[in-house]
Amino acid sequence: METTQPPPTPISSGDVRTWNVLCHASALLGFFIPWAGHIIAPLIVWLVKRGDSPEIDAHGKESINFQLSMLVYSIISGILCLILIGFVLLAILHIVNVVLVIIASIRASEGKFYHYPITIRFLS
Repeated sequence: METTQPPPTPISSGDVRTWNVLCHASALLGFFIPWAGHIIAPLIVWLVKRGDSPEIDAHGKESINFQLSMLVYSIISGILCLILIGFVLLAILHIVNVVLVIIASIRASEGKFYHYPITIRFLS
C-alpha cells in the first residue's frame, strides 16, 4: 500500500511579504528578551519558513547576519567599556540596530530586499 502526500500549497505573495517583515521585525523582541531575543526570534522565523520561498530564505539570512554582527560589535563595545568609550558605542549600536531593523522591515513590506550596512556575512 503506497501513500502519497498532497502537493504543498503554494505560499501567496502577501504571505511571503509578511514572513519577510517578520524575519526583520522579530529582532526587536531582543529588547524584551535581552541577549538572545535579537538572534533567536529571526532564527526561528527563518528556520521554520526558509523552505517556503527563496525570498524568505534571503531575508532571514540577512537579518541573522546583521544581528550576529551587532552581537560581535556589542561584545567589542562591552570590552571597550573598560576605557569608557564603550558606553557611547553601545548606545549608538542600540539606536542603529532599531533604526536599521525598522528600515529593513519597511522595505520588506514593500517587496524590496534591504542589505544592512556594516554586516559580516556569516550565512551566505
